[in-house]
Amino acid sequence: MFTRGLWNLPTHGLRSHFDELDRMRRHLDQVFRQVEPSRFAGRGAGVFPLVNLTETAEAYVLRAELPGVAAENLDIQTMGRNITISGERMIEVEPSAKYHRRERESGRFSRAIALPGDIDRDRVSAVLKDGVLQVTIPKAEAAKPRKIEIK
Repeated sequence: MFTRGLWNLPTHGLRSHFDELDRMRRHLDQVFRQVEPSRFAGRGAGVFPLVNLTETAEAYVLRAELPGVAAENLDIQTMGRNITISGERMIEVEPSAKYHRRERESGRFSRAIALPGDIDRDRVSAVLKDGVLQVTIPKAEAAKPRKIEIK
């Protein structure tokens, strides 16, 4: 095939070409993070922190995994139907160590989560325990289910 002779790429179809390009992109990202880690700090963590959002009749409960993050490094804000969790995870870098694998990222992060209904912003509470942040977000009275009595 023409592409195999020209670029020495496998000819298993178009998908394999994109797989190879994706592999090369990941490899280059890894090389650049090793060469200039400060430039790429906080970027490789992907979606951080991981969150679960559940709902009860009275409130929404947001649980976020935040291992290694101190409470004083967190900022939680509400606006309208959105809640934002931002902060910074600081992991000590060992400059003299030779890393064989480095998956724990440090740096600033921010997650904005849209809530499905109106909330009572004045009664939002948060607890950080064992690396898990739990934010209880009470529903506004208008958003709570109301039982209608049949006469």
